[in-house]
Amino acid sequence: MPHHGNEEEHQSEPVSFRDNRKIDPETGAVRGQQNDAGDPAPAQPVSGESAGAEESAGQAPPAPAAADSADGDALAQAEAILNEAGEGEDAPVTEVIAELRNDLLRLQAEYVNYRRRVERDRDVARDQAVIGVLNSLMPVLDDIDAARQHGDLADGPFAAIAGKFENALKAYELTRIDETGVAFDPNIHEALIQQPSADVQADSVSQVLRAGYRKGDRVLRAAQVIVAVPE
Repeated sequence: MPHHGNEEEHQSEPVSFRDNRKIDPETGAVRGQQNDAGDPAPAQPVSGESAGAEESAGQAPPAPAAADSADGDALAQAEAILNEAGEGEDAPVTEVIAELRNDLLRLQAEYVNYRRRVERDRDVARDQAVIGVLNSLMPVLDDIDAARQHGDLADGPFAAIAGKFENALKAYELTRIDETGVAFDPNIHEALIQQPSADVQADSVSQVLRAGYRKGDRVLRAAQVIVAVPE
């Protein structure tokens, strides 16, 4: 067949292999560079200095100047970005400061109002407590008045005690309503009897049957009086 001649020619050609292994499989020694023929060069003893020289010759370390230059460029770019971002932050920061200032002023106003309200409530509670005590002592004051009118407190230790007691109550702004000859005021007077009189031109208090009391401007109890009215 015609193909046998070509197969014989291909089979007759020598086949060669190049062994590029760095370590000799038989001796275990490090091989050197191969020559042009493909044969390995004789192994050379490798010392520490020569190995370091070969490594330095085979692979050069990166230049530090180039690394420093790259870092400098990165820092410069970062600074430029920050500067560009900071240029437009003046207005927002000013708005935030103004908003925080308004919130602080509003909070301060609320606190001032709250403190005033608490103080007012405290004063009202204190006044209510004092008024409660004064109202409970009014029957005692009525007994002192009755005893004074009958002459039982004209003199003696009980008269002194009654005077000290009444003076102590004045410290709480307690005042009596017991004036006669004044115009009748329904806000502080309670008319029990009306008597026509030719001596008066308008309704006036002719006699106090029971004294009234007030604390400051607040009337605690109206005075029971006899009112003289014009004829």
